[in-house]
Amino acid sequence: MITKRHFIALLFAAAIAGAYSFMPADGPIDKLAKQLANWLSIHPIEKVYLQFDKPNYAAGDDIWFKAYVVEGAENKPSIISGAVNVDLVDSKGRTTIAVKLPLKDGTAAGDFALPDTLRGGSYFIRAYTNYMRNAGPEYYFSQSITVVNSPISNNNKKSTSPQSAAVPSADAKPDLQFFPEGGELVAGLKSDVAFKCVGANGFGLDVQGVLLDGSGQQVLNFNSSHLGMGKFSFAPAEGKTYSARITTADGASFTYPLPIAKSAGYILHIPDATADNIEVQLKANSIALQSGINKTLYLIAQGGGQIYYSSSLAVNANGVSVSIPNSKFPTGIVQFTVFTEAGEPLLERLAFIKHPDKLALGISQVQNSAVRQKVTIGLDAKSEGAPVAGNFSVAVIDESTMPVNPDNENHIMASLLLKSELNGFIEDPAYYFERNTPKALAHLDLLMLTQGYRRFSWKQLNAGNYGRDVYKAEQALSISGTITTPAGKPVPNGKVQVINIDNATYTLDTLTDANGHFAFTNLDFDDSIRFIVQARTANNKKDVKILLDSVPPETIFIKASLPELSIDKREDLAVYTRASRLLYQAQRQAGVGNHIIPLAEVIIREKRIALKHSANLNGPGNADQVLLARDLMNFACPNFADCLQGRLLGVTFRNGRPYSNRGFGPMQVIIDGIYVGSDYLNSVNYNDVAAVEVLRNASTLGVYGGRAANGVILITTKRGDEPDNSYDGPIAGRGIKPFYPKGYYKAREFYSPRYDDPKVVKTLADLRTTIYWNPTVKTGADGKTSFEYFNAGSPGTYRIIVEGIDANGNPGRAVYRYKVQ
Repeated sequence: MITKRHFIALLFAAAIAGAYSFMPADGPIDKLAKQLANWLSIHPIEKVYLQFDKPNYAAGDDIWFKAYVVEGAENKPSIISGAVNVDLVDSKGRTTIAVKLPLKDGTAAGDFALPDTLRGGSYFIRAYTNYMRNAGPEYYFSQSITVVNSPISNNNKKSTSPQSAAVPSADAKPDLQFFPEGGELVAGLKSDVAFKCVGANGFGLDVQGVLLDGSGQQVLNFNSSHLGMGKFSFAPAEGKTYSARITTADGASFTYPLPIAKSAGYILHIPDATADNIEVQLKANSIALQSGINKTLYLIAQGGGQIYYSSSLAVNANGVSVSIPNSKFPTGIVQFTVFTEAGEPLLERLAFIKHPDKLALGISQVQNSAVRQKVTIGLDAKSEGAPVAGNFSVAVIDESTMPVNPDNENHIMASLLLKSELNGFIEDPAYYFERNTPKALAHLDLLMLTQGYRRFSWKQLNAGNYGRDVYKAEQALSISGTITTPAGKPVPNGKVQVINIDNATYTLDTLTDANGHFAFTNLDFDDSIRFIVQARTANNKKDVKILLDSVPPETIFIKASLPELSIDKREDLAVYTRASRLLYQAQRQAGVGNHIIPLAEVIIREKRIALKHSANLNGPGNADQVLLARDLMNFACPNFADCLQGRLLGVTFRNGRPYSNRGFGPMQVIIDGIYVGSDYLNSVNYNDVAAVEVLRNASTLGVYGGRAANGVILITTKRGDEPDNSYDGPIAGRGIKPFYPKGYYKAREFYSPRYDDPKVVKTLADLRTTIYWNPTVKTGADGKTSFEYFNAGSPGTYRIIVEGIDANGNPGRAVYRYKVQ
């Protein structure tokens, strides 16, 4: 069956094949192009970007964000997925907050409410779709933030502000790696060798160095030019080895070996990746030429899975070069790969092609702005000079209280065009887009030489190894599973019902297929919903097992963000820390915000039974008798009623039905708040039970009314977080199973105070650190829209950041500053 996602991917693959049909079908190029198209049809590319309201936060703050989910090289809004997951993860890789958001036109707005008890330190926010899990966590969006918690220290508690990063030992040896352009050093051929030096803290380390041959003779001097990256050129001699001795800023010296030069081989060189015509040079040494092997090589240039250029190259003693207009390529990373006559990848070089932004965003100027003044901002979006419709988000902050490092700032172009395509950690990615200078472009080319492309491997494609997806694209929420007999045999045509515990009128019904499988699809429900899944055979027999499908939670992954997590930002955040402390105190006085009210010391004289998930209307544990799961352990009861027989005071069982010695009929049975028949007890697997509460006296039964005249037995099933019991996952119950799926988070709306409203607490509004946030700013066909807000009560430099994507998939960003007097 061809899904909508695969149909679109096949169309895109056909477009690639169509574009390729205008290129020379030479040697292995045709086969390679088809293999790439096949891979892309199976694994269409999906990426996520989040814009935030500000770069760092304080405990008690709200984190506001908008997700953009795009696909393919064109970055158009994704139709692959219908939901996106966003997690807040601490420095140890533990998920602190996790939400799932529904996507509309590839976007979603969300937020995190940070409690004021949150420990200060470094965190990172990751975002991904379920489908992106097939590619792995390194493809997720990930952004580091710092959370300060200085307000707590004012309450005579230990400060949990970010701790200073450990100072690396002076003896710690930096990591220095060499990257010959194209991938290889070849004897007798001069080539560029890029290098990258990383300190013990994970950040680039600037060094000076000298290249030495095997006898210790100096060959040349070299220096890093940006964040530990640099390059030098030399021609290695046949049979010689080389090493580099570097010196760091503190005077420490270290020596590293260079890769061994090949006796016979080829080199690939691109002198200037920023030129209007990109020259690709290929040379072979004499031994390679004399071998007569690979007299003809093949060049393919691709980006995002789409081939933009290909040609054959006849190599001779003078080498060969081709000149390619850079207009053939879109803005972004292009992978130049040279293949042998057999179609094996031989050399590779990445280049970043940078054109003027297609999407230009204009922000109207603000004149003579005052504190607490209403401001109206106009937004004008144009694509290559023509008005264009687009979907944008807007953040306004006061730089006087929230300093921003533009080189390391979250940036839509840096994320979608750079970080999502390269291996490993990228330091200060926004620098390469914010500084459009020859120096910055040269540094960007160094990044291309020292970072690896990661989307796919040509060797795997050559072998026809395309891989397979494990995680399905999540278009909407669903509940699915399998119904079996106690012996594990599938139950065909079984009856399955899903009931909302908190709203029993909401039910869904379906039948199982021949394999006992069932599925409720295209669902839409909020997070924290509680369901009961009931099942019967076609003959209404209850003795069945329910095995629910589940997606395992995301694993810990902090590798790509480890360097950022070690930054000590307290000095940079001193101004913001003071501002957040004032806001915290004002919110506490006004009784608003995400704050915990501190209580005086309490001495507990008696510990009562507390059942976290009990639906007891009298309150958890307020019953005549309570049995916990530990009380039911080691009883291999064929039926649950047998486990309870003789253990419930004043209760007897007849044919599995409970009777109280104070009533005249069977007792009412309630499972997780759902009223069921008194004969339902034997449909419950005692391994699924967290607690049993017995109500027999008028004082506990009164709240239940007439239905409880003969007493009540309340059963609370396990959720996996019981302190007294271990729970190893979904143990199959017989005919009934509680289910608490991850639903959609209902995002809040940012409160933008209006000073012309007499109800507004002006002193509180004056102290807000995010002046304005709007995730739903859209331009029409005329490319225009506007938004308005009020300045806060303090003068300063206000910064407007607009980011988003137009209808053609072009990302855009604009920053505007104005003074508030």
